[in-house]
Amino acid sequence: MSIMQSNAATNTRNHGIDLLRGISILLVVLHHIGLRIPLKKSLLADVLPTRLLSALNYNGYEAVFVFFVISGFLITSHALRRSGSLAQIDLRAFYARRFSRIAPCLLLLVAVLSVLHLLGVDDYAIKREGQSLPRAIVAALGFHLNWYEGVTGYLPGNWDVLWSLSIEEVFYIGFPIVCLLTRRAWLLVPMLAVLALSLPFTRAALEGNEIWQEKAYLPGMAAIATGVIGALLTSRWPAPSAVVARAVQWIGVVGLLAVLLAEHWLWPLLHDGSMLVLTLSSLSLVVACQWRQDLPALRGLGWLRRWGQLSYEIYLTHMFVVFAIVRAYKATGGDPLLGFLWYLPVLPLCWLLGAMVARFISTPAERRLRTRLLSSSVPRQQAIQPASATD
Repeated sequence: MSIMQSNAATNTRNHGIDLLRGISILLVVLHHIGLRIPLKKSLLADVLPTRLLSALNYNGYEAVFVFFVISGFLITSHALRRSGSLAQIDLRAFYARRFSRIAPCLLLLVAVLSVLHLLGVDDYAIKREGQSLPRAIVAALGFHLNWYEGVTGYLPGNWDVLWSLSIEEVFYIGFPIVCLLTRRAWLLVPMLAVLALSLPFTRAALEGNEIWQEKAYLPGMAAIATGVIGALLTSRWPAPSAVVARAVQWIGVVGLLAVLLAEHWLWPLLHDGSMLVLTLSSLSLVVACQWRQDLPALRGLGWLRRWGQLSYEIYLTHMFVVFAIVRAYKATGGDPLLGFLWYLPVLPLCWLLGAMVARFISTPAERRLRTRLLSSSVPRQQAIQPASATD
């Protein structure tokens, strides 16, 4: 296969993954607006099932775990492509890419939130007893904001979204070191499998603390490990027949829909095991996208794929839009029956803000950082190439 054909195949496969990321970030945004303006209390409840409206509003947490699986899969796939094997992973290059992708937006967000707190702006000021701005900054930049919230309680919404970043980055700080120490897939894969399958048990063990149960390191890392295993297996196994690939794809679709739309039936049967169904179903979809090089880009869903490409920027910034819209909603009387109308400006504004941040801040900053940090260890063209949303 030529380089051009290889790139075309990669782009084709990415359509499906971008679409899955787009759906996930959309569910996160709908969740955060739905907590404040529920669809089930609007006029839509007269024409649509309440369970569907609740599914649209209250699956943001599950969507983050889908992101974890995708992140584990993509970052491992990229590392394998660059290094040949995880035993040969370049620590400096790996950390430089993570820093270049994560740091610019994270530092800017923390700076903006710090100013808003010092100005005493409602929705942004940290007021809970036992919490402070300096400690929140340390927690956000030190990747333990999830633990900080578990101990002290929820932070304001824009700070709160950083809990998932804390889990992901702590995993990736240790991941390449473990790869270099084990140096054998037969050692690494069983360790990752135990971690991946521990998800329902680690969640159940933390039942006494609702915040920590949701945001603890091990459950999130279990989802990331699921994605890592998928990348390792697909790198070693040849793509199966189209029939098998489609079967895996539909298994993923059915499992994901079961968790997102029918959890009221699934939870009494599996309890925390439903989260394992979620991560394994997400992996099935991602693997199917990797296998199915003929997967077409569905017409009319380009906007949703673009959401997936901007998922990191939208995730970090969408609460600014949510808080502004909720303020306007309350200022105009806050009629819950017409609450669904306020969703209409939220979605394009979230996309616009994410696109602006990507264009003017994260992408150029990432290019500069990669050029500076990687120029001596990788070819210039590879160093300046911008990452995917989870690379």
